Amino acid sequence: MDSQDSPTLKGLIRLSSSSEQVLDADEEVFVLYSTKSNPSSGSTQPRGLGYLDSRADILTLSFEIKSHPHSQSTYGKRKSKSKVQDKTLEIQLAQDKTALRTRTGDTGSVVWRASIDFAQMILEQQHTKSPVSLLNEKLKDARVLELGSGTGLLSIALSPLVGQYTATDIAELVPLIRKNLTLNFSGWPHTANKQETRFPGHNVCVEELNWETLHSVPPHRRPQVLPLPSSPLDLILVVDCIYHPSLLPPLHTAMDYLTTPGTTAVLVVMELRAEDVTRDFLEQWLALDDGKWEVWRVGEDQSMGTARPYVIWVGWKNSPAI
Repeated sequence: MDSQDSPTLKGLIRLSSSSEQVLDADEEVFVLYSTKSNPSSGSTQPRGLGYLDSRADILTLSFEIKSHPHSQSTYGKRKSKSKVQDKTLEIQLAQDKTALRTRTGDTGSVVWRASIDFAQMILEQQHTKSPVSLLNEKLKDARVLELGSGTGLLSIALSPLVGQYTATDIAELVPLIRKNLTLNFSGWPHTANKQETRFPGHNVCVEELNWETLHSVPPHRRPQVLPLPSSPLDLILVVDCIYHPSLLPPLHTAMDYLTTPGTTAVLVVMELRAEDVTRDFLEQWLALDDGKWEVWRVGEDQSMGTARPYVIWVGWKNSPAI
């Protein structure tokens, strides 16, 4: 980054000085797997697939959001302490544990640790108004779309923080997401899309989106398969969706299609598993749309820490030269 003392702001993303631009997939993979997966560094070894509990029909998740004092000396001229009170957010999630075993390719029917850890990070950063929060104050008005929402955990946890949240997944998982929204938001979906904020979940909607279907049709026909939003998206979330090489081209197609150059940020959270899949994902992302994408690895000071096997990247598609 240009400055060692202040963050770089781009839309609703705040990148700290420890963030690094990704220019080469091989170099990025070497850095990640020599630090995140190295026992001598004190980090945690990759945990296989990473789902929480595939045996429970209903999970109750409690997010303990601590108001630990944070210093503003990094980006401010004086130090101050947060006076925000601790709080607990409780979320109930139904799982379809049968589908995980019987429906080929269905991994979204159970809760994954990466979504829990990412939700914890964002909730705590926003609650404490951390000076190194990855998402800045523009989040409250942002239009967010999540690819591969699974059980819908993030749509429930983050909905109070955003302007509008669209959860998407394959048709088979849409009923599960809707079920979990009704479990946590009284009156949903009848209260959805209403302007009155007294209805929890009023700003959350669910849409079917199959990346492979979108990828299979020519670019000029894609608006027929998935009409673009009436207004540009501010943020696309991709949390723990990268695990099989066959899904990478369809995922990149969806990311690129839904992105408005110069406006939309794509935030990718990945649990480090196979090196070759990580490398393929990055190579394809950097080459997407003739290399118009700019990708950064989020710094550890505003990510989920060195002790967890995750990486967070943020990317933007640059506006075409005039």
